[in-house]
Amino acid sequence: MKRKYCLPLIIIGFLASCQTKQRYDGKSIFRYNVSDGITSLDPAFSRSIDNVSAVNQLFNGLVQTDENLNLKPCLASSWEVLDSGRTYRFYLKKGVTFHKSIAFGIVSTRELVAEDFIYSFNRLIDPEVISPGKWVMNEVEKVGTKLNLKAIDDYTLDIHLNRPFPPFLGILSMQYCSAVPKEAVEFYGSNFRANPIGTGPFTFQYWKENTKLVLLRNDDYFEEDAMGNNLPYLDAVSITFIKDLEVTFLKFLKKELDYLTGLKGSYKDELLTSDGKLRKKYNDKVIFTTSPYLNTEYLGFLVDETKQPIPKEIRRAINFGFEREKMLKYLRSGIGIPANQGFIPKGLPGFSENTKGYSYQPDSVRLLLEKAGYPNGRGLPPISLSTTAQYLDICEYLQSQMASFGINIKVEVNQAATNNELIANSKVGFFRKSWVADYPDAENYLSLFKSQNFSPNGPNYTHFKSEQFDAWYNQALEETNDSIRLTYYQRMDGLVISEAPVVPLFYDEAVRFSQPTISGLGVNPMNLLVLKFAKKSTE
Repeated sequence: MKRKYCLPLIIIGFLASCQTKQRYDGKSIFRYNVSDGITSLDPAFSRSIDNVSAVNQLFNGLVQTDENLNLKPCLASSWEVLDSGRTYRFYLKKGVTFHKSIAFGIVSTRELVAEDFIYSFNRLIDPEVISPGKWVMNEVEKVGTKLNLKAIDDYTLDIHLNRPFPPFLGILSMQYCSAVPKEAVEFYGSNFRANPIGTGPFTFQYWKENTKLVLLRNDDYFEEDAMGNNLPYLDAVSITFIKDLEVTFLKFLKKELDYLTGLKGSYKDELLTSDGKLRKKYNDKVIFTTSPYLNTEYLGFLVDETKQPIPKEIRRAINFGFEREKMLKYLRSGIGIPANQGFIPKGLPGFSENTKGYSYQPDSVRLLLEKAGYPNGRGLPPISLSTTAQYLDICEYLQSQMASFGINIKVEVNQAATNNELIANSKVGFFRKSWVADYPDAENYLSLFKSQNFSPNGPNYTHFKSEQFDAWYNQALEETNDSIRLTYYQRMDGLVISEAPVVPLFYDEAVRFSQPTISGLGVNPMNLLVLKFAKKSTE
Protein backbone atom coordinates (compact mmCIF):
# COMPACT_ATOMS: atom_id res chain seq x y z
CA MET A 1 0.00 0.00 0.00
CA LYS A 2 1.37 3.41 -0.99
CA ARG A 3 2.09 5.48 2.11
CA LYS A 4 0.87 9.07 2.17
CA TYR A 5 2.51 11.91 4.02
CA CYS A 6 1.04 15.19 5.22
CA LEU A 7 3.33 18.13 4.44
CA PRO A 8 3.01 19.75 7.89
CA LEU A 9 4.18 16.46 9.45
CA ILE A 10 7.04 16.35 6.95
CA ILE A 11 8.13 19.81 8.02
CA ILE A 12 7.97 18.84 11.72
CA GLY A 13 10.02 15.75 10.97
CA PHE A 14 12.47 17.86 9.04
CA LEU A 15 12.94 20.37 11.87
CA ALA A 16 13.32 17.57 14.39
CA SER A 17 15.81 15.48 12.49
CA CYS A 18 17.62 17.91 10.21
CA GLN A 19 21.18 16.81 9.64
CA THR A 20 23.84 17.89 7.21
CA LYS A 21 25.90 14.91 6.29
CA GLN A 22 27.57 16.31 3.18
CA ARG A 23 30.36 13.84 2.74
CA TYR A 24 30.77 10.13 3.09
CA ASP A 25 34.22 8.71 3.78
CA GLY A 26 35.72 12.04 2.78
CA LYS A 27 34.19 11.98 -0.69
CA SER A 28 31.89 14.60 -2.22
CA ILE A 29 28.85 12.73 -3.51
CA PHE A 30 26.02 14.37 -5.45
CA ARG A 31 22.73 12.62 -4.65
CA TYR A 32 19.48 12.87 -6.58
CA ASN A 33 16.38 10.80 -7.26
CA VAL A 34 14.71 9.65 -10.51
CA SER A 35 11.13 8.65 -9.72
CA ASP A 36 10.35 7.31 -13.21
CA GLY A 37 13.49 5.19 -13.38
CA ILE A 38 16.23 4.80 -15.98
CA THR A 39 15.79 2.16 -18.65
CA SER A 40 19.21 2.19 -20.31
CA LEU A 41 22.69 3.72 -20.04
CA ASP A 42 23.35 3.12 -23.74
CA PRO A 43 23.39 6.40 -25.74
CA ALA A 44 21.49 4.69 -28.55
CA PHE A 45 18.51 4.55 -26.18
CA SER A 46 18.81 7.99 -24.57
CA ARG A 47 15.24 8.96 -25.32
CA SER A 48 13.73 10.07 -21.98
CA ILE A 49 15.12 13.07 -20.10
CA ASP A 50 16.22 10.79 -17.25
CA ASN A 51 18.12 8.45 -19.59
CA VAL A 52 19.64 11.47 -21.33
CA SER A 53 20.86 13.05 -18.08
CA ALA A 54 22.50 9.80 -16.92
CA VAL A 55 24.11 9.19 -20.32
CA ASN A 56 25.38 12.78 -20.29
CA GLN A 57 27.58 12.00 -17.30
CA LEU A 58 29.13 8.95 -18.99
CA PHE A 59 29.56 9.88 -22.65
CA ASN A 60 30.54 12.75 -24.95
CA GLY A 61 29.78 13.75 -28.52
CA LEU A 62 31.58 15.84 -31.10
CA VAL A 63 29.93 19.06 -29.89
CA GLN A 64 28.00 20.27 -26.86
CA THR A 65 25.87 23.26 -25.88
CA ASP A 66 26.46 25.79 -23.12
CA GLU A 67 23.78 27.25 -20.85
CA ASN A 68 22.74 29.65 -23.63
CA LEU A 69 22.49 26.89 -26.26
CA ASN A 70 25.64 28.04 -28.04
CA LEU A 71 27.39 25.13 -29.74
CA LYS A 72 30.85 24.44 -28.32
CA PRO A 73 33.60 21.91 -29.04
CA CYS A 74 33.61 18.68 -27.07
CA LEU A 75 35.40 15.63 -28.51
CA ALA A 76 36.01 17.74 -31.61
CA SER A 77 38.37 20.67 -31.10
CA SER A 78 37.01 22.44 -34.21
CA TRP A 79 35.07 21.89 -37.42
CA GLU A 80 34.51 23.21 -40.92
CA VAL A 81 31.41 23.28 -43.09
CA LEU A 82 32.35 22.48 -46.69
CA ASP A 83 30.71 21.78 -50.04
CA SER A 84 28.09 24.54 -49.61
CA GLY A 85 26.84 23.02 -46.38
CA ARG A 86 26.78 19.38 -47.47
CA THR A 87 29.98 18.24 -45.73
CA TYR A 88 31.01 18.67 -42.09
CA ARG A 89 34.68 18.09 -41.26
CA PHE A 90 35.57 17.58 -37.60
CA TYR A 91 39.05 17.70 -36.09
CA LEU A 92 39.16 15.49 -32.99
CA LYS A 93 41.04 16.23 -29.79
CA LYS A 94 44.08 14.06 -29.34
CA GLY A 95 44.74 12.03 -26.22
CA VAL A 96 41.09 11.47 -25.21
CA THR A 97 40.62 7.95 -23.86
CA PHE A 98 37.68 5.73 -23.12
CA HIS A 99 36.99 4.60 -19.57
CA LYS A 100 39.10 1.67 -18.44
CA SER A 101 37.39 -1.65 -19.13
CA ILE A 102 38.07 -5.35 -19.43
CA ALA A 103 36.61 -5.00 -22.94
CA PHE A 104 39.98 -3.52 -24.05
CA GLY A 105 42.04 -6.27 -22.43
CA ILE A 106 43.04 -6.63 -18.80
CA VAL A 107 41.31 -3.52 -17.45
CA SER A 108 42.83 -1.25 -20.04
CA THR A 109 41.76 1.66 -22.24
CA ARG A 110 42.52 3.16 -25.63
CA GLU A 111 42.44 6.51 -27.40
CA LEU A 112 39.33 7.79 -29.15
CA VAL A 113 39.72 7.98 -32.96
CA ALA A 114 37.54 9.02 -35.91
CA GLU A 115 36.56 5.42 -36.65
CA ASP A 116 34.72 5.34 -33.31
CA PHE A 117 32.21 7.86 -34.64
CA ILE A 118 31.80 5.94 -37.88
CA TYR A 119 30.95 2.87 -35.81
CA SER A 120 28.71 4.76 -33.35
CA PHE A 121 26.67 6.59 -36.01
CA ASN A 122 26.19 3.49 -38.17
CA ARG A 123 25.13 1.60 -35.06
CA LEU A 124 22.23 4.04 -34.64
CA ILE A 125 20.76 3.00 -38.00
CA ASP A 126 21.49 -0.71 -37.58
CA PRO A 127 18.10 -2.48 -37.86
CA GLU A 128 19.21 -5.04 -35.27
CA VAL A 129 19.84 -2.31 -32.67
CA ILE A 130 16.37 -0.72 -33.12
CA SER A 131 17.51 2.60 -31.68
CA PRO A 132 14.78 5.23 -31.19
CA GLY A 133 17.49 7.71 -32.21
CA LYS A 134 17.81 6.34 -35.73
CA TRP A 135 16.16 9.47 -37.12
CA VAL A 136 19.07 11.74 -36.09
CA MET A 137 21.02 10.37 -39.06
CA ASN A 138 18.21 11.02 -41.58
CA GLU A 139 20.07 13.91 -43.20
CA VAL A 140 23.32 11.94 -43.58
CA GLU A 141 23.90 10.53 -47.06
CA LYS A 142 23.91 6.76 -47.40
CA VAL A 143 26.16 4.53 -49.48
CA GLY A 144 24.31 1.24 -49.62
CA THR A 145 23.24 0.44 -46.07
CA LYS A 146 25.99 2.55 -44.46
CA LEU A 147 26.29 6.24 -43.77
CA ASN A 148 28.64 8.30 -45.96
CA LEU A 149 31.27 8.94 -43.29
CA LYS A 150 35.03 9.00 -43.80
CA ALA A 151 37.99 8.97 -41.45
CA ILE A 152 40.59 11.11 -43.24
CA ASP A 153 43.00 10.06 -40.49
CA ASP A 154 42.66 9.13 -36.80
CA TYR A 155 41.70 12.68 -35.85
CA THR A 156 39.74 13.94 -38.89
CA LEU A 157 36.16 12.91 -39.65
CA ASP A 158 34.01 13.86 -42.65
CA ILE A 159 30.21 13.60 -42.56
CA HIS A 160 28.41 13.96 -45.91
CA LEU A 161 24.77 15.11 -45.94
CA ASN A 162 22.04 14.64 -48.53
CA ARG A 163 21.50 18.40 -48.65
CA PRO A 164 22.49 21.49 -46.68
CA PHE A 165 20.87 21.23 -43.25
CA PRO A 166 22.03 23.96 -40.80
CA PRO A 167 20.37 22.34 -37.72
CA PHE A 168 22.69 19.31 -38.12
CA LEU A 169 25.30 20.63 -35.68
CA GLY A 170 22.61 20.97 -33.05
CA ILE A 171 21.48 17.40 -33.69
CA LEU A 172 25.06 16.23 -33.09
CA SER A 173 24.90 17.69 -29.56
CA MET A 174 22.24 15.11 -28.67
CA GLN A 175 23.29 12.18 -26.49
CA TYR A 176 22.28 9.75 -29.26
CA CYS A 177 25.40 10.98 -31.08
CA SER A 178 27.86 10.00 -28.35
CA ALA A 179 31.00 8.01 -29.09
CA VAL A 180 30.89 4.36 -28.02
CA PRO A 181 33.75 1.83 -28.44
CA LYS A 182 33.07 -1.16 -30.66
CA GLU A 183 35.05 -3.45 -28.35
CA ALA A 184 32.78 -2.74 -25.37
CA VAL A 185 29.55 -3.11 -27.34
CA GLU A 186 30.71 -6.46 -28.74
CA PHE A 187 32.07 -7.62 -25.37
CA TYR A 188 28.88 -6.89 -23.41
CA GLY A 189 26.38 -7.43 -26.22
CA SER A 190 22.83 -6.49 -25.21
CA ASN A 191 24.10 -5.91 -21.66
CA PHE A 192 26.04 -2.83 -22.79
CA ARG A 193 22.99 -0.91 -21.55
CA ALA A 194 24.10 -1.77 -17.99
CA ASN A 195 27.87 -1.69 -18.60
CA PRO A 196 28.45 1.67 -20.32
CA ILE A 197 31.95 2.59 -21.47
CA GLY A 198 32.36 6.15 -22.69
CA THR A 199 34.68 9.14 -22.45
CA GLY A 200 32.54 11.19 -20.04
CA PRO A 201 33.37 12.96 -16.76
CA PHE A 202 32.11 10.02 -14.69
CA THR A 203 32.60 6.28 -14.98
CA PHE A 204 30.10 3.54 -14.29
CA GLN A 205 30.42 1.78 -10.93
CA TYR A 206 27.16 0.09 -9.92
CA TRP A 207 23.53 -0.21 -10.99
CA LYS A 208 20.80 -2.17 -9.27
CA GLU A 209 17.79 -1.33 -11.37
CA ASN A 210 14.96 0.50 -9.60
CA THR A 211 17.18 0.80 -6.52
CA LYS A 212 20.45 2.64 -7.02
CA LEU A 213 22.97 3.82 -9.63
CA VAL A 214 26.50 4.95 -8.70
CA LEU A 215 28.98 6.80 -10.92
CA LEU A 216 32.57 7.69 -9.98
CA ARG A 217 34.82 10.56 -10.99
CA ASN A 218 36.81 9.93 -14.18
CA ASP A 219 40.35 10.87 -13.13
CA ASP A 220 41.46 10.82 -16.78
CA TYR A 221 38.76 13.18 -18.07
CA PHE A 222 40.01 15.49 -20.83
CA GLU A 223 38.14 18.76 -20.07
CA GLU A 224 39.39 21.50 -17.78
CA ASP A 225 37.77 24.59 -16.28
CA ALA A 226 38.75 28.16 -17.22
CA MET A 227 41.53 28.09 -14.61
CA GLY A 228 43.06 24.90 -15.98
CA ASN A 229 41.70 22.65 -13.22
CA ASN A 230 40.64 19.14 -14.15
CA LEU A 231 36.94 18.37 -14.36
CA PRO A 232 34.77 17.08 -12.77
CA TYR A 233 34.98 18.36 -9.18
CA LEU A 234 32.64 15.80 -7.61
CA ASP A 235 33.96 12.43 -6.51
CA ALA A 236 30.77 10.50 -7.21
CA VAL A 237 27.12 10.65 -8.23
CA SER A 238 24.48 8.55 -6.45
CA ILE A 239 21.05 8.14 -8.03
CA THR A 240 18.06 6.53 -6.29
CA PHE A 241 14.71 5.52 -7.79
CA ILE A 242 12.08 6.27 -5.16
CA LYS A 243 8.66 6.52 -6.80
CA ASP A 244 6.84 8.30 -3.96
CA LEU A 245 7.41 12.00 -4.56
CA GLU A 246 6.52 12.98 -1.01
CA VAL A 247 9.17 10.63 0.35
CA THR A 248 11.64 12.16 -2.09
CA PHE A 249 10.75 15.63 -0.84
CA LEU A 250 11.24 14.53 2.78
CA LYS A 251 14.70 13.22 1.92
CA PHE A 252 15.52 16.52 0.24
CA LEU A 253 14.47 18.46 3.36
CA LYS A 254 16.61 16.15 5.48
CA LYS A 255 19.52 16.84 3.08
CA GLU A 256 19.75 13.23 2.05
CA LEU A 257 19.25 14.44 -1.54
CA ASP A 258 20.99 17.42 -3.13
CA TYR A 259 18.61 18.18 -5.95
CA LEU A 260 14.97 18.19 -7.06
CA THR A 261 13.60 19.14 -10.45
CA GLY A 262 10.15 19.91 -11.84
CA LEU A 263 6.80 20.61 -10.21
CA LYS A 264 5.62 17.08 -9.55
CA GLY A 265 4.15 16.22 -6.18
CA SER A 266 2.66 18.28 -3.37
CA TYR A 267 5.97 19.96 -2.56
CA LYS A 268 5.20 22.51 -5.29
CA ASP A 269 2.79 24.41 -3.04
CA GLU A 270 4.99 23.92 0.01
CA LEU A 271 8.04 25.51 -1.61
CA LEU A 272 6.51 28.10 -3.96
CA THR A 273 4.06 30.97 -3.69
CA SER A 274 1.24 31.35 -6.23
CA ASP A 275 3.39 33.75 -8.27
CA GLY A 276 6.28 31.29 -8.56
CA LYS A 277 8.56 32.65 -5.82
CA LEU A 278 10.36 30.60 -3.20
CA ARG A 279 8.64 30.94 0.18
CA LYS A 280 10.58 33.07 2.64
CA LYS A 281 11.06 30.30 5.18
CA TYR A 282 13.18 28.41 2.63
CA ASN A 283 15.34 31.33 1.48
CA ASP A 284 18.39 30.14 3.42
CA LYS A 285 17.62 26.42 3.09
CA VAL A 286 17.01 25.94 -0.65
CA ILE A 287 18.52 27.31 -3.84
CA PHE A 288 15.74 27.85 -6.40
CA THR A 289 16.57 28.40 -10.08
CA THR A 290 14.46 28.62 -13.21
CA SER A 291 15.20 28.94 -16.90
CA PRO A 292 13.18 28.97 -20.11
CA TYR A 293 12.66 25.33 -21.08
CA LEU A 294 12.34 24.37 -24.73
CA ASN A 295 8.84 23.01 -24.37
CA THR A 296 5.72 24.59 -25.85
CA GLU A 297 2.44 23.43 -24.34
CA TYR A 298 -0.41 23.88 -26.80
CA LEU A 299 -3.80 22.84 -28.07
CA GLY A 300 -4.00 21.67 -31.67
CA PHE A 301 -6.79 21.71 -34.24
CA LEU A 302 -7.01 19.18 -37.05
CA VAL A 303 -7.26 21.59 -39.99
CA ASP A 304 -7.23 18.98 -42.76
CA GLU A 305 -9.77 20.18 -45.34
CA THR A 306 -11.03 16.61 -45.79
CA LYS A 307 -12.04 16.46 -42.09
CA GLN A 308 -14.42 19.46 -41.86
CA PRO A 309 -12.11 21.52 -39.66
CA ILE A 310 -13.21 24.06 -37.09
CA PRO A 311 -13.39 27.44 -38.91
CA LYS A 312 -10.41 29.75 -38.64
CA GLU A 313 -12.50 32.48 -36.94
CA ILE A 314 -13.46 30.06 -34.15
CA ARG A 315 -9.85 28.91 -33.76
CA ARG A 316 -8.73 32.53 -33.41
CA ALA A 317 -11.59 33.29 -31.02
CA ILE A 318 -10.44 30.48 -28.70
CA ASN A 319 -6.89 31.88 -28.84
CA PHE A 320 -8.18 35.30 -27.72
CA GLY A 321 -10.63 33.94 -25.17
CA PHE A 322 -8.62 33.12 -22.03
CA GLU A 323 -6.03 34.63 -19.71
CA ARG A 324 -2.80 32.70 -19.95
CA GLU A 325 -1.23 34.60 -17.04
CA LYS A 326 -4.07 33.67 -14.68
CA MET A 327 -3.92 30.05 -15.86
CA LEU A 328 -0.23 29.83 -14.91
CA LYS A 329 -0.71 31.58 -11.58
CA TYR A 330 -3.47 29.33 -10.29
CA LEU A 331 -2.63 26.02 -11.93
CA ARG A 332 1.19 26.05 -12.07
CA SER A 333 2.27 28.30 -9.18
CA GLY A 334 3.33 30.94 -11.69
CA ILE A 335 5.86 28.64 -13.37
CA GLY A 336 5.87 29.09 -17.12
CA ILE A 337 5.82 31.96 -19.59
CA PRO A 338 2.47 32.93 -21.17
CA ALA A 339 2.56 32.00 -24.86
CA ASN A 340 1.53 35.42 -26.11
CA GLN A 341 3.86 35.29 -29.12
CA GLY A 342 4.40 32.35 -31.46
CA PHE A 343 4.92 28.61 -31.31
CA ILE A 344 8.71 28.87 -30.98
CA PRO A 345 9.39 29.00 -27.22
CA LYS A 346 11.27 31.69 -25.37
CA GLY A 347 14.92 30.78 -24.89
CA LEU A 348 15.43 29.50 -28.42
CA PRO A 349 16.95 31.59 -31.24
CA GLY A 350 14.04 32.34 -33.53
CA PHE A 351 11.70 33.37 -30.73
CA SER A 352 10.71 37.02 -31.07
CA GLU A 353 8.85 39.30 -28.69
CA ASN A 354 7.61 41.06 -31.83
CA THR A 355 5.69 38.06 -33.15
CA LYS A 356 2.05 39.08 -33.05
CA GLY A 357 0.41 36.37 -31.00
CA TYR A 358 -2.68 36.17 -28.80
CA SER A 359 -3.67 37.69 -25.47
CA TYR A 360 -6.99 37.95 -23.66
CA GLN A 361 -9.23 40.14 -25.83
CA PRO A 362 -12.95 39.58 -25.16
CA ASP A 363 -14.06 42.06 -27.83
CA SER A 364 -12.05 40.19 -30.48
CA VAL A 365 -13.70 36.93 -29.43
CA ARG A 366 -17.18 38.38 -29.91
CA LEU A 367 -16.31 39.94 -33.27
CA LEU A 368 -14.83 36.68 -34.57
CA LEU A 369 -17.86 34.67 -33.42
CA GLU A 370 -20.15 37.09 -35.20
CA LYS A 371 -18.01 36.96 -38.34
CA ALA A 372 -18.21 33.15 -38.27
CA GLY A 373 -22.01 33.34 -38.10
CA TYR A 374 -22.35 32.44 -34.43
CA PRO A 375 -23.07 35.70 -32.54
CA ASN A 376 -22.42 35.16 -28.83
CA GLY A 377 -21.88 31.49 -29.65
CA ARG A 378 -25.50 30.89 -30.65
CA GLY A 379 -25.80 27.88 -32.93
CA LEU A 380 -22.15 26.86 -32.53
CA PRO A 381 -21.96 23.06 -32.08
CA PRO A 382 -20.08 21.73 -29.03
CA ILE A 383 -16.34 21.30 -29.59
CA SER A 384 -14.68 18.19 -28.13
CA LEU A 385 -11.21 18.61 -26.61
CA SER A 386 -9.15 15.43 -26.15
CA THR A 387 -6.67 15.34 -23.28
CA THR A 388 -5.19 13.21 -20.50
CA ALA A 389 -5.77 13.31 -16.73
CA GLN A 390 -2.44 15.10 -16.22
CA TYR A 391 -3.67 18.17 -18.09
CA LEU A 392 -7.35 18.04 -17.16
CA ASP A 393 -7.11 21.15 -14.96
CA ILE A 394 -5.79 23.28 -17.84
CA CYS A 395 -8.46 22.01 -20.21
CA GLU A 396 -11.22 22.63 -17.65
CA TYR A 397 -9.90 26.15 -17.16
CA LEU A 398 -10.19 26.75 -20.91
CA GLN A 399 -13.64 25.18 -20.88
CA SER A 400 -14.78 27.61 -18.18
CA GLN A 401 -13.33 30.63 -19.97
CA MET A 402 -14.93 29.68 -23.30
CA ALA A 403 -18.34 29.15 -21.70
CA SER A 404 -18.53 32.87 -20.90
CA PHE A 405 -18.55 33.54 -24.66
CA GLY A 406 -21.08 30.84 -25.51
CA ILE A 407 -18.41 28.42 -26.80
CA ASN A 408 -19.20 24.93 -25.49
CA ILE A 409 -16.03 22.89 -24.97
CA LYS A 410 -16.54 19.23 -24.06
CA VAL A 411 -13.43 17.80 -22.40
CA GLU A 412 -12.73 14.13 -23.12
CA VAL A 413 -10.10 12.40 -20.97
CA ASN A 414 -8.12 9.46 -22.39
CA GLN A 415 -5.19 7.36 -21.31
CA ALA A 416 -1.92 8.90 -22.54
CA ALA A 417 -1.15 6.12 -25.03
CA THR A 418 -4.70 6.18 -26.38
CA ASN A 419 -4.67 9.95 -26.66
CA ASN A 420 -1.40 9.96 -28.58
CA GLU A 421 -2.69 7.29 -30.96
CA LEU A 422 -5.90 9.22 -31.62
CA ILE A 423 -3.94 12.39 -32.36
CA ALA A 424 -1.37 10.66 -34.59
CA ASN A 425 -4.10 9.02 -36.64
CA SER A 426 -6.24 12.16 -37.03
CA LYS A 427 -9.14 10.76 -34.99
CA VAL A 428 -9.70 13.91 -32.91
CA GLY A 429 -10.38 17.45 -34.11
CA PHE A 430 -9.11 19.34 -31.05
CA PHE A 431 -6.42 18.06 -28.69
CA ARG A 432 -3.87 18.99 -26.05
CA LYS A 433 -0.23 18.39 -26.92
CA SER A 434 3.28 19.54 -26.09
CA TRP A 435 6.51 19.72 -28.04
CA VAL A 436 9.86 19.42 -26.26
CA ALA A 437 12.90 20.28 -28.37
CA ASP A 438 15.02 17.36 -29.52
CA TYR A 439 17.81 19.73 -30.51
CA PRO A 440 18.42 23.48 -30.06
CA ASP A 441 17.13 24.82 -33.37
CA ALA A 442 13.73 26.40 -34.11
CA GLU A 443 13.44 24.19 -37.20
CA ASN A 444 12.56 21.42 -34.72
CA TYR A 445 9.33 23.32 -33.85
CA LEU A 446 8.51 24.53 -37.33
CA SER A 447 8.74 20.99 -38.72
CA LEU A 448 5.35 20.42 -37.05
CA PHE A 449 3.74 22.54 -39.75
CA LYS A 450 5.54 21.36 -42.86
CA SER A 451 3.06 19.76 -45.29
CA GLN A 452 5.37 16.80 -45.99
CA ASN A 453 5.31 15.89 -42.28
CA PHE A 454 1.63 14.94 -41.97
CA SER A 455 1.06 12.46 -39.15
CA PRO A 456 1.19 9.52 -38.68
CA ASN A 457 4.40 9.63 -40.76
CA GLY A 458 5.60 12.89 -39.24
CA PRO A 459 4.95 15.37 -36.42
CA ASN A 460 2.42 17.57 -38.29
CA TYR A 461 -0.53 16.49 -36.13
CA THR A 462 -2.71 19.43 -37.24
CA HIS A 463 -2.22 18.66 -40.97
CA PHE A 464 -1.54 22.35 -41.50
CA LYS A 465 -0.63 23.09 -45.12
CA SER A 466 0.70 26.30 -46.65
CA GLU A 467 2.71 26.70 -49.85
CA GLN A 468 4.21 29.92 -48.50
CA PHE A 469 5.25 28.22 -45.27
CA ASP A 470 6.86 25.31 -47.16
CA ALA A 471 8.72 27.73 -49.44
CA TRP A 472 10.14 29.67 -46.50
CA TYR A 473 11.02 26.41 -44.74
CA ASN A 474 13.07 25.21 -47.72
CA GLN A 475 14.72 28.60 -48.14
CA ALA A 476 15.71 28.59 -44.46
CA LEU A 477 17.44 25.23 -44.79
CA GLU A 478 19.44 26.48 -47.77
CA GLU A 479 20.55 29.60 -45.87
CA THR A 480 23.99 29.42 -44.24
CA ASN A 481 23.74 32.89 -42.69
CA ASP A 482 22.27 32.40 -39.22
CA SER A 483 20.68 35.85 -39.01
CA ILE A 484 18.87 35.48 -42.33
CA ARG A 485 17.75 31.96 -41.42
CA LEU A 486 16.26 33.25 -38.15
CA THR A 487 14.30 35.83 -40.15
CA TYR A 488 12.72 33.00 -42.15
CA TYR A 489 11.94 31.16 -38.91
CA GLN A 490 10.14 34.22 -37.53
CA ARG A 491 8.14 34.64 -40.73
CA MET A 492 7.02 31.02 -40.56
CA ASP A 493 6.12 31.35 -36.90
CA GLY A 494 4.04 34.45 -37.61
CA LEU A 495 2.22 32.71 -40.47
CA VAL A 496 1.30 29.74 -38.28
CA ILE A 497 -0.05 32.00 -35.54
CA SER A 498 -2.17 34.03 -37.97
CA GLU A 499 -3.74 30.84 -39.40
CA ALA A 500 -4.29 29.44 -35.87
CA PRO A 501 -3.95 25.66 -36.29
CA VAL A 502 -2.75 25.73 -32.66
CA VAL A 503 -3.50 27.50 -29.39
CA PRO A 504 -0.13 28.13 -27.71
CA LEU A 505 -0.73 27.90 -23.94
CA PHE A 506 2.64 28.56 -22.35
CA TYR A 507 6.37 28.17 -22.82
CA ASP A 508 7.57 25.92 -20.04
CA GLU A 509 10.32 26.66 -17.54
CA ALA A 510 12.95 24.33 -16.14
CA VAL A 511 12.65 24.36 -12.34
CA ARG A 512 15.39 23.23 -9.98
CA PHE A 513 15.77 23.09 -6.21
CA SER A 514 19.18 22.35 -4.72
CA GLN A 515 20.96 22.45 -1.38
CA PRO A 516 22.98 25.58 -0.45
CA THR A 517 26.08 23.40 -0.42
CA ILE A 518 25.78 22.81 -4.18
CA SER A 519 27.28 25.26 -6.67
CA GLY A 520 28.01 25.21 -10.38
CA LEU A 521 24.91 23.19 -11.15
CA GLY A 522 23.36 25.79 -13.40
CA VAL A 523 20.25 25.36 -15.51
CA ASN A 524 19.72 25.32 -19.26
CA PRO A 525 16.82 25.49 -21.75
CA MET A 526 17.21 21.80 -22.63
CA ASN A 527 16.79 20.94 -18.92
CA LEU A 528 19.87 18.75 -19.23
CA LEU A 529 21.59 17.84 -15.97
CA VAL A 530 25.28 18.77 -16.30
CA LEU A 531 27.38 17.69 -13.30
CA LYS A 532 30.94 18.17 -14.51
CA PHE A 533 30.97 21.76 -13.19
CA ALA A 534 29.08 21.01 -9.97
CA LYS A 535 30.75 21.38 -6.57
CA LYS A 536 29.64 20.27 -3.12
CA SER A 537 30.96 21.98 -0.02
CA THR A 538 30.64 21.23 3.67
CA GLU A 539 28.57 23.53 5.86
